[in-house]
Amino acid sequence: MDYNFQWAKMFSGEPALWMWDGFITTMQISVIALIFSMILGVIICICRMTPFKPLQWFSLAYTELFRNTPLLVQIFFWYNASHYVIPAGINEWLNDLYYLFPGPFSLFGMDFVGEWVLLSSEFFYGVIALTFYTSAFIGEELRAGIFSIPKNQLEASRAVGLSFLQGYRYVILPQALRIVIPPLISQALNLIKNSSLCMVIGVSELMFQASQIESYYAIPFEAFSVALLIYLTISLIVSFSITMYNKHFMIQVKY
Repeated sequence: MDYNFQWAKMFSGEPALWMWDGFITTMQISVIALIFSMILGVIICICRMTPFKPLQWFSLAYTELFRNTPLLVQIFFWYNASHYVIPAGINEWLNDLYYLFPGPFSLFGMDFVGEWVLLSSEFFYGVIALTFYTSAFIGEELRAGIFSIPKNQLEASRAVGLSFLQGYRYVILPQALRIVIPPLISQALNLIKNSSLCMVIGVSELMFQASQIESYYAIPFEAFSVALLIYLTISLIVSFSITMYNKHFMIQVKY
C-alpha cells in the first residue's frame, strides 16, 4: 500500500497551530506540576525523617501508594472518582474554570488562537495527578541524597559548635542537593513525558493535538512523527543538561 506523505500540512495552517498549542499546554502542565511536586516532595521527605511516628507512617503510606500504582489509574481517579470526596463547593469552582489570560497571540508573524495558562478542570486534575505521582519519587530521592552524606559530617558540625538544624543547613543539605539534582532533573523529564497520559481526560497537550490532526487530516505518520521528534528534542536537551552538570558540578562523596 502506497502512502502519500504530506509533510507540508504539518507546518502550515491548522495542524501547525494545533501542534504549537499542544506543545505550550504540555510545557504549562509540566512546569506547574513540577513546581508543586518539588514543594510536596520536600514536605514528604521531612515527614519521613521526622521522629514523630504518625508523620512517618503517613509519608510512608503516601509514598508507597503513589509510587506503586499506575499513573493512568491515578489520572482517571482524580478526574472521575474524586468528585465524591471533594466538597461540592470546590467541585463547582473547578467546573467553572476556563482560561487565565485568554486571547490570541502572535509568534514569528503568525497569529495563534491559544491561551498562555489553561485552567480547565481537566488541566487542573491532570496537574493534581502528576503532582502526587511525581512528588512521591522526589521525596524518596531527596531522602536518599541526605542519607548518602556520611553521618560523621553531621557529628563534626556539632563538634565545632553548630546546632542540629545548622548542621543540616550548612553542611548536609548543600551536599545532598548537589547529589540529587541529576535525578531530580530526570524526574522533570519523566514528568514531561508522563504528561502525555493526560490526553485521556481531554487535556489538549501534544499527543491530544497529534491525535486530532490524525483524525481530521488523515496524516497519522506525519502527526505522530512530529510529536515524537518534539519529545525527543526535549529529552535530549534535558539529558545534555544532566551530562554537563555531572561533568562540572557533581561531587563525589567519600566515606
